[in-house]
Amino acid sequence: MSAIVEQPPRASSRRNRWIGLAVVVVLLGLFAYSVQDWHQIWKIVSAADNVPIVAMLFLVPFFTWLGIKQAHANDRLIANLEDDKSLAKTHHRKVEPWRPGWAKELHVWPYLVRIEFLAAVIVTVVLYVWSIALNAPLEEPANPNLTMNPSKAPWYFLGLQEMLVYFDPWIAGVVMPSIIMIGLMVFPYVDSNPLGNGYYTVRQRRFALNMFNWGFLMWILLIFIGTFIRGPGWIWFWPGETWDHNTVVFDRNRDLHEIVAGIPGLGFLQTNWIAKMIFGAIVVGGFYIIGALFFHWLMRRGKFRLRYLYKPKELIAWAREPDPFEEKLLANTSMLQYATFQFFAISVLLAMPVKLFLRLVFTIKYVWVTPWFNI
Repeated sequence: MSAIVEQPPRASSRRNRWIGLAVVVVLLGLFAYSVQDWHQIWKIVSAADNVPIVAMLFLVPFFTWLGIKQAHANDRLIANLEDDKSLAKTHHRKVEPWRPGWAKELHVWPYLVRIEFLAAVIVTVVLYVWSIALNAPLEEPANPNLTMNPSKAPWYFLGLQEMLVYFDPWIAGVVMPSIIMIGLMVFPYVDSNPLGNGYYTVRQRRFALNMFNWGFLMWILLIFIGTFIRGPGWIWFWPGETWDHNTVVFDRNRDLHEIVAGIPGLGFLQTNWIAKMIFGAIVVGGFYIIGALFFHWLMRRGKFRLRYLYKPKELIAWAREPDPFEEKLLANTSMLQYATFQFFAISVLLAMPVKLFLRLVFTIKYVWVTPWFNI
């Protein structure tokens, strides 16, 4: 039986790792240099409410790296089996090959049960130590005449609380969470890719994996902002800045039509509510059209490599040449599946970061203003 020999990592892969490590080191150095108040950072990090968030900042990158590492190992195995058709019929389908002396079958008892029992014991010990070392975040009974500042929701609701800055309350609290939950339920039914089920892979699920990571990390970003950046009065304080309760922000939040109304000849957008509503509908409709074209272009692309950033010719070639695997998946996707995915992807994965950018950079509060709702 032929053996699979793992190929050594290419020089470009090693160079990309070093570039990524250098970028991380530079960013950490800039952060340490810009910190003004280390005590403020420690006060936030050591709060009992924030222990899960601090742990999440380390656990999420680790398990993401671990999953991607296993996915790349499976991708290498798939590539080797595809290259040798005879090997694909006789060789194992596992990354770790079977070796002489290993049992081909293992019983649930005691092997699996022993591992699960040890995991349960470790988790129980961690929870005991956690509950003894940290006080529960309980305070005095609520006083309507004395409210906390900042008053923050539990960490798992901080994303929703941060979304209230960018959307109307009913959109941030009802519409967007409903779209997210319905989208998570719908996506398995609009997915036309039969591969990648039951094992880690990047090559066979590249677009789906990237979209999930995009949405997941965006939600973690909202939690991070609500925990470490939002201070008294829900004012934006960069990490390391002192939370001053007397800070006053003079930003003027404007609607998009107010900015456009300053152009000569478009002043009627300021006074005519019908024109204002039509203008917002055109902008939102155009955003959905551009977003659909963007996701369509993104779905047809293959693997993006870090070297494209400093090799313009390869970047242009990557942007122009569609990936045959992704093209085949699109051909097997019905129009209903495609339109459903586009709606949820644009409404959640694209609208949220765009609205966050418009609010924080240009202080634009609403894009579409009507007598019934504002977006």
